[in-house]
Amino acid sequence: MISRMTEAEARTLLTAGRVGRLGCVYKDGPYVIPVNYAFDGDSIFVHSLPGRKLEALRANPRACLQVDEIDNPYHWQSAIAYGVFEELTDSNERAAASRLLLARFPNLTPVESVPVHDGQSSVSIFRIQIQEITGVAEKSPSGPGTPSITA
Repeated sequence: MISRMTEAEARTLLTAGRVGRLGCVYKDGPYVIPVNYAFDGDSIFVHSLPGRKLEALRANPRACLQVDEIDNPYHWQSAIAYGVFEELTDSNERAAASRLLLARFPNLTPVESVPVHDGQSSVSIFRIQIQEITGVAEKSPSGPGTPSITA
């Protein structure tokens, strides 16, 4: 049976997750890309090299991150966090976000050290400031059957 998760359950899933799908708008259409992320309870932190994702988020800061955990087709859960993109430019905020990301992903390539033509890092570190979190889960005890949604 498919049921709505509580916000606390959805937050737990977001906290436990490591890879999510970032959704945004690129040139008037949807754009979804997998990202490594860290969640501090209020914001989702991501690092990125220049490209379509940053271009899209800078043009339209509304974004979401979807995370799931799938045991099998009849036992899964999915949460979506909706919010607003904010690029981190303050060196203290960037350092704190980098520490948070590296604590979750200690083997990340140190792209932060790769300079661009002006001597600055080519990496953007950003957050999605969360405004709403929702989630649903399927926990059918017997497998196949007609799925139903409960409130």
